[in-house]
Amino acid sequence: MTIELAPQKNDRELEGALWRTSTYSGTDNNCVEHGELQSGRSAVRDTKDRSCGVLIFGAPAWQAFVRGISSNAA
Repeated sequence: MTIELAPQKNDRELEGALWRTSTYSGTDNNCVEHGELQSGRSAVRDTKDRSCGVLIFGAPAWQAFVRGISSNAA
């Protein structure tokens, strides 16, 4: 799996991201958020500290991750 470098804080791609908090997140925001980027890539950030940085994943890597966690949840 390939993880791309975190973008700079001024990365325009993140401005249009559609962020969603994990459904497993409790009331204390102790979880992560997933952002769908216009490029088709996915971004992940810490819900508690959104300014800490973002990880960007290409579509194949993100799909492999989702398949992996889905198969382990069953």
